[in-house]
Amino acid sequence: MSSLSFTSTENFVRSIDNAIGLTEAQRAWRTAALALLSVRFIQGFIYWGGGSRRFIYAPSKLNPEAPTWMANKFQTAMPGALFGTDHIISYMLQHFWLLYAGVILFSAAELIVGVMLMAGVFTRAAALVSMGFSVLLMAMFGWQGATCIDEWTMAAANLAMGATLLLGGSGAYSIDNVLIRRNPSRAEGRWFRWTSGSLPLPIKDIAFRNLALAVLGFVLLFDIGTYSYYRGSVMTPFHGGPVSPTKHHLTLGKAGLVPDGSVRFHVYLDGGTPEAPVHVVAADLLDANNRSVAHYDAAALSALPKTAFANDYAYNEFASGPFGIRAAMGAAATVTLPSPASGAANQARSIRLTDVDGRTFSATLDNKA
Repeated sequence: MSSLSFTSTENFVRSIDNAIGLTEAQRAWRTAALALLSVRFIQGFIYWGGGSRRFIYAPSKLNPEAPTWMANKFQTAMPGALFGTDHIISYMLQHFWLLYAGVILFSAAELIVGVMLMAGVFTRAAALVSMGFSVLLMAMFGWQGATCIDEWTMAAANLAMGATLLLGGSGAYSIDNVLIRRNPSRAEGRWFRWTSGSLPLPIKDIAFRNLALAVLGFVLLFDIGTYSYYRGSVMTPFHGGPVSPTKHHLTLGKAGLVPDGSVRFHVYLDGGTPEAPVHVVAADLLDANNRSVAHYDAAALSALPKTAFANDYAYNEFASGPFGIRAAMGAAATVTLPSPASGAANQARSIRLTDVDGRTFSATLDNKA
């Protein structure tokens, strides 16, 4: 049993809202409980806000036909997602039933956990789930942010807030208190002490200290470790990250000539901001000396038919646009360019794409695609 013991559980519960006559241990617990009110409520509000936007205030986020459908946001996260979550996202994007169920369940879980934290009901259990949300969201979206890593900042703060509530509980002004006031015998139940938050954890001081230090170690390792990976500035100089959140990057592969003389290649927009699409304004076939033997300008790329694009996913896509080829973050497709002038394809050894900012991306051509 915790060294923060009380002569009477019923008297302690009554003292939660009456500070007169508290022991020093009781006073310290009450002070901490009151101090955590802002953390508990705002942590809950953040997750309630995420779920309520989708279910109540912006239901188009759950509409697969709407441009704000959540699948588009998941796809923007895919290029920089950590711990294999990029493969999970890719699989879900290609299996609609799994994707839709996942979006609904995650949104509902956010809503429920948010309400639980704000109300202070089974606070520690809700805080633990919120920590899981933070880890997942940081792994998926933590790399994004043009001026700073915005998504990382939110998830890092939420992870620390969840850890604090896991250890500290709800304390003051919570349904956990109401439950134990109505049935003081709950104070003797370890499951209630571990999952709710109106009383200290049922462990000795030394064990609580070790638990708190272990939680701190996890939070520090995960938050600072991911920050260092994304931007450096811890043990190394600042850097733009393995996946740039500002500069679009195209990876080309499986490029080759089709028997009818056309050129086919796979392209993946695996870097840049989701706030703006990439615009490919030129494509060139290059010979062994990197000289252009066939050129497709913006007008030619804009005129490509829809059949020229076989997109990997049904959400963010490559397509012809007003300035050439355009694509939103995370898009991937196999693109077919029409046959160039007679003889040019036979001289081609590689293909080069040029975006609107003048950046170029290349791939070697195989004999056949």
